[in-house]
Amino acid sequence: GTSRQIPQTIIIGVRKGGTRALLEMLDIHPNIVVAATEVHFFDWDENYVKGIDWYRSLMPFSYGNQITIEKTPGYFTSPQAPERIHDMNSSIKLLLILRDPTERVISDYTQVYYNRVESHKPVQLFEDIVIKNGALNTKYKAIQRSLYDVHMEKWLKHFSLDQIHIVDGNTLIKDPLPELQKVERFLNLPSRIMSSNFYFNQTKGFYCIRSDGRERCLHESKGRPHPLVNNTVLEQLYSYFRGHNAKFYRMVNHSFDWH
Repeated sequence: GTSRQIPQTIIIGVRKGGTRALLEMLDIHPNIVVAATEVHFFDWDENYVKGIDWYRSLMPFSYGNQITIEKTPGYFTSPQAPERIHDMNSSIKLLLILRDPTERVISDYTQVYYNRVESHKPVQLFEDIVIKNGALNTKYKAIQRSLYDVHMEKWLKHFSLDQIHIVDGNTLIKDPLPELQKVERFLNLPSRIMSSNFYFNQTKGFYCIRSDGRERCLHESKGRPHPLVNNTVLEQLYSYFRGHNAKFYRMVNHSFDWH
């Protein structure tokens, strides 16, 4: 029979890194079931106090041979999440999808921008938020979220590197299969995701999913056009992240093709 299981794997982030795409693509696999919504159990105190049975009640039903996966991108940048997840299951496997930190900042801004436009709130230009008094506004939350080394340090206090698999978000969008095959191996799952599960959608400009005879693309809130950002501002962001990126590459023994 089936039952609800506490996740054996969690996609911990990063916000705007491609977490929804990763979750939807992994859902193709017959041995994976995914939680429908972002649960925010380990990063929101008001949910955490509800306890583990509440958490389990939000999971889908699964068979014994299936892995349950939950994704909440807020976990990666949460001060409490690493310790709380470790308390629940110290041998859990974690997935972290990252993309170029500057691109991530712009994507973060874009999401907030559209949300504000839709709720008729005033909006600011990207440059006006990122630059304050001629200097980079490093207090801006979107910039803080892109300091991967700072956040990773907290996770490595509680988990070993071999428990955290990093998915390259820039690659996942351009060529999903190899990245997903790495995840299958990390989760010790048989290789079931195939190239026939993806087709390129010209209109959207990225891959959609074909599985169980159904075709599905990510929600229209995904892959929105980014604002064109002033080059000087871009360069300031690139140079600010450069040192952090280098430190991150050393931490995880792997380098990425970021600016």
